[in-house]
Amino acid sequence: MGREGYAPLFETKPGNGRMIYRMFAASVLAAICMVCYYRATQKPWKEEDDPKINWAWMTLFGCEIWFGIYWIATQGPRWSRVYRSTFKDRLIKRYSTDDLPSFDLFVCTADPIIEPPLMVINTVLSLMSYDYPPEKLSVYLSDDGGSELTFYAMLEASKFSKYWLPYCRKYSIEPRCPAAYFNSTPIPVGAAHDEDLASIKKLYEEMENRIETSTKLGRVPNEARAQHKGFSQWNSNSTRGDHDAIVQILIDGRIPDAKDVEGRRLPTLVYLSREKRPQHFHHYKAGAMNALIRVSSNITNAPIILNVDCDMYSSSSESLWDALCFFMDEKQNQQIGYVQFPQNFKNLTKNEIYGGLLRVTAEWEFHGFDGLDGPMYIGSCCFHRRDILCGRKYSKDSVVEWKAQSERVEGTVQELEQKAKELASCTCEYNSQWGKEMGVRYGFAVEDIATGLSIQCNGWKSVYYNPKRVAFLGLPPTTLTQILVQRIRWSGGDFHVLLSRYCPFWRGHKKISLLQQLAYCNYLLWPCNALPSLIYCIVPSLYLFGGISLFPEVCSKWFLPYAYIAISTYSYSLLEYLWCQGNILGWWNEQRVWLYKRTSSDLFAFIDTLLMLIGRSNLKFEITAKVTDDDSSKRYENEILEFGNTSPLFIIVSTIALTNLFCLVVGLSRVVLHGGQKMLWERMGFQIMLCIALVLINLPLYEALFLRKDKGKMPSEVTMKAVGFALLGCSCSSFLLTT
Repeated sequence: MGREGYAPLFETKPGNGRMIYRMFAASVLAAICMVCYYRATQKPWKEEDDPKINWAWMTLFGCEIWFGIYWIATQGPRWSRVYRSTFKDRLIKRYSTDDLPSFDLFVCTADPIIEPPLMVINTVLSLMSYDYPPEKLSVYLSDDGGSELTFYAMLEASKFSKYWLPYCRKYSIEPRCPAAYFNSTPIPVGAAHDEDLASIKKLYEEMENRIETSTKLGRVPNEARAQHKGFSQWNSNSTRGDHDAIVQILIDGRIPDAKDVEGRRLPTLVYLSREKRPQHFHHYKAGAMNALIRVSSNITNAPIILNVDCDMYSSSSESLWDALCFFMDEKQNQQIGYVQFPQNFKNLTKNEIYGGLLRVTAEWEFHGFDGLDGPMYIGSCCFHRRDILCGRKYSKDSVVEWKAQSERVEGTVQELEQKAKELASCTCEYNSQWGKEMGVRYGFAVEDIATGLSIQCNGWKSVYYNPKRVAFLGLPPTTLTQILVQRIRWSGGDFHVLLSRYCPFWRGHKKISLLQQLAYCNYLLWPCNALPSLIYCIVPSLYLFGGISLFPEVCSKWFLPYAYIAISTYSYSLLEYLWCQGNILGWWNEQRVWLYKRTSSDLFAFIDTLLMLIGRSNLKFEITAKVTDDDSSKRYENEILEFGNTSPLFIIVSTIALTNLFCLVVGLSRVVLHGGQKMLWERMGFQIMLCIALVLINLPLYEALFLRKDKGKMPSEVTMKAVGFALLGCSCSSFLLTT
């Protein structure tokens, strides 16, 4: 299309209220400076040299300096929010089918127990069902568990797809994940639809029964094993961590015979389990992704790659068209390296008991990233240009020829599979740049952050697109243990990136903007908040227990900046959450989980990362479980916090909660017994309010410690330890502060 008749395929609009927010942020920063000035100039030891007070005063001073620094970092993803919309109708009119690029769609799974095969193939089928020319679609499953059960489920999915795809096209259904569609109680339109719905649902339930029966028994039916040569790839010596590369092209979309029941072409479908050997480190998900990139380049070699987690099914059949609006816009596409969609979650409780939606991150912070150099790569729901993911650097002279890049690889199925096995071998990456300057980066628990940053430092921009209809839906963690363990991996991985050569201030110097560097640090600095948060949750309360004030009196002018920071930031946080379609109780729950993450998960991540850097700890990749037992599920649905194990994380949060409860009770009892309520309030008003807030937010925890009888209550062992540590802390504090 000529430039004279150019019409953009997407538009970008600035977020409302940006100037108001910037004025608010400046006022908070001014108040932070006043607090620091107060700590530096109003020294209590001017009048008396008391080391007990001096130590606490200087400790809080250090914490407040750090909170000020982190506040500045949090402004990166909030400073320049933008919102984007696409014009898919223009794209469809402008390009013929022959001119459209092909897509390789990646799904990663690693454990058939934690990630059930039925869930995995539902995600695969949702991707196969995109409203896009099927001959230009290829779906790859990377099974790092090397499981026959997962392969069997894929074989079943390949058969079911011949019926499922025509049904999706005929009735234009949404979503196109079978399990999600049938659970949504679809309403047929007419007798013919009613009959087709009953038929396709019966086929799905039969497939579901076969897969679940096989999974429960832990073996593949003999009749299925005899029907497909792929099962011969497993032998008695094969284990999850020690087996040959397995590549099976289940549907070869290149050939005209690969058709559904209506005679339409089917997408290519490939199963991959890369070679694993005990003596070779496999780099977890990053290694699986790089194997997928190499193997797919040998089979279909599509110029655009989408990767999703195995629980993150497609909820919109038009997402590919949305992504193409960014990649194929004639004037604005040249510098776009990847398009990141948000991760959204189903099965959330009304008030989001664990804050699992990441609501503010998706609806607010990432739009702020998009107004800078673009969002981070978050490891899922992301469309990449293949050449850029493989290390290509940006050049103003580069021109994208999508049609030329979409040519299929020639060869028989057997030839392609054999070559792909070589590309999925353990030794394929030796003496290469894979994991360094090519593909997904190695060495981090959060390989996605390092990869996205490297792409942006190579000169490319990224785009964040948050459509009205949710594009992808996944499963959130449904227990507090899952939430906190997941946070350890994320937080520790982020901190590791900060301390590595991928640090935004080092790697991104003169390559990405300073605000973009700060935006990254909003997440990379999570572990550094652990100690200041822990100190602020404990020290003021212990000094309240001892009757010693650490903050300005309520009637003092210096009380105002403290009050302004507390009231304004939490009021803004609430408004931000409500603007993102949350509710007040959901925000309160998120504050509780935020506190637990800061004082336990981030602390463990901080310590473990430092130990790892000196060789005292090994990098671990923990897979978040996608299944829970029935009792836990019922408690989750009823919004009851799940504890139920003796994790040291729970000992920390319980000890903090009980310490604040004991300190508040003792502090207030002194007022009742000895009078002087007004004097105590004036001297220690801020400490009392802080302690009350911490007690209120921990009410469900106190219930789990002392009142609940269900299996999700806090174990007695944790309760006894937490009570002992809290009493010991209060007793020692009282002794030291009164002598």
